[in-house]
Amino acid sequence: MAYRNGVYAAFDGQGKVNPTESDIRYFQLLKAWAEAKGEDFQYINSHDKTRAVRDSSKKETLQRVLRERLSKSKVMFIILSNETSYDRGFLNYEIEKALDLYKLPLIIAYPQISDRSINDQWATLEKRWPKALKQRLKDPKRDDLSCLHIHFKKELIKRSLNHMTVHDKKYIGARLCYEN
Repeated sequence: MAYRNGVYAAFDGQGKVNPTESDIRYFQLLKAWAEAKGEDFQYINSHDKTRAVRDSSKKETLQRVLRERLSKSKVMFIILSNETSYDRGFLNYEIEKALDLYKLPLIIAYPQISDRSINDQWATLEKRWPKALKQRLKDPKRDDLSCLHIHFKKELIKRSLNHMTVHDKKYIGARLCYEN
């Protein structure tokens, strides 16, 4: 079995070519924090653990590489913005495999929300959930899920990455939250 120490970041590219127009900008920010000199932000990118694939690759090829990356991950970090689609692209596939096959804990980060408590914004945040996430989080039979919902803020992300791991699932539940 592969050594599972990576962070698998997932987001909706919104079908955009320009990265500043999609959620990839938040993924790029994570990488920038990890690469900055003098920072103590630890981030092992699961996407760097396998060969690169092009968006134009066959669907089966993309899915195989995504599964390989997930198999080497300790946690899935999902970025859900106002523009996240309910049912587009590979995000639903990634969530499905992360939860059902690889049993990864999830950190679900919400950019573009107010500083109010996550619990106070729950009804709004649920509307951002892609189909695969909604189906699993709302399933009363899924008592194996470990999902932490946070604001997209550096210190909360850093803390979350230290606590959520497939190696020690001490936090079980679909509605776990860190507050500011």
